[in-house]
Amino acid sequence: MKSKETGWLKNLLGWGQRQQLNSAEQLYQGAVEMARDPEFFIKFGVNDDVDGRFDALSLVVGLVMRRLKTCGDTGRDLSQQLFDSMFSDMDLTLREMGAGDIGVSKRVRIMAEGFLGRLDAYATALDEGDNDALAEALRRNLIRNDDKMDPVETGLLDYVLALVADLDRVPDNSLINGTLR
Repeated sequence: MKSKETGWLKNLLGWGQRQQLNSAEQLYQGAVEMARDPEFFIKFGVNDDVDGRFDALSLVVGLVMRRLKTCGDTGRDLSQQLFDSMFSDMDLTLREMGAGDIGVSKRVRIMAEGFLGRLDAYATALDEGDNDALAEALRRNLIRNDDKMDPVETGLLDYVLALVADLDRVPDNSLINGTLR
């Protein structure tokens, strides 16, 4: 009887929602660390500037969100919370960079739209097993059509596919608890 009361009390207090938010924040921090991998910028030709860092982060968060959607309703909810965590951070970062309130909301909206387009391109290519489409999406979105950097020749495509495989090996319960590796 006590466990039912405890479960009810936890639900009343929103414990499950707080745990998910904490997991989303942990996943976001892990994604930030992965997106800061120097290989993105040195080896694969991603611009080491605000846009390039956003592009690398969008890739990693998008891959994590794609993986979370395979974890049932909890994973789908956590995927949304991860998205919310990312764009709360984008909002804060823009404000810290000196953007005004009106400019921030407009820029965050544009960034969110760009992120969702990238997510769709990456997820569709991966779900269809279309490495050519994935390479093209990486060329367009991550290295911004830099003719000197080919995602296949530089190894970026293989790097992304290995990252997807790594995420696929993370047990569902670990991922839901905020662990990427």
